[in-house]
Amino acid sequence: MSELIEPRPVKLFIGLIYSQDAPVDECIKGLEAAFGEIDYMSEEFPFNFTSYYEKEMGKELQRRILSFRKLIKRNELVDIKISTNQIEKTFSIEGKRRINIDPGYIAPEHLILSTGKGYYHRPYLGRGVYADLTLVYKNKEFHTLEWTYPDYRTEEMKQLLKRIREKYMTDLGREKE
Repeated sequence: MSELIEPRPVKLFIGLIYSQDAPVDECIKGLEAAFGEIDYMSEEFPFNFTSYYEKEMGKELQRRILSFRKLIKRNELVDIKISTNQIEKTFSIEGKRRINIDPGYIAPEHLILSTGKGYYHRPYLGRGVYADLTLVYKNKEFHTLEWTYPDYRTEEMKQLLKRIREKYMTDLGREKE
């Protein structure tokens, strides 16, 4: 019989996709109030990998990635996804989002995104939230899977996430102190 052991905490990160007129700075302040100090914020860069959000949010969307200092338990992702959905609604106009907020976490072995959409590769976590195994980490690199979103497939994104993972691994060492 295997011994059941609580896994080490993970690094919370959030991907933002937003329209030109979105109050992104206000949203970031709200995320920091909800989840603690931000320890990494990427530069703004174009989100042009899909037209999925255009009908709701318009064209010329931007993307930013944030990570948070405080490490979390993996099962906290459900509550975090529910909270970020509420934050999205506060910045919506007439039911249309101006900011898409995608929380996930980085663990030593992989990167998980949360989603409200089930699929064969997305285990159910509870309360309407599913886990999307987006990237796996092996041989000192992030590797894509057949279902990995196009923006997470880019070398730039994988390198950005690798920097966040390196910070996380340093933070894990401090967790033992």
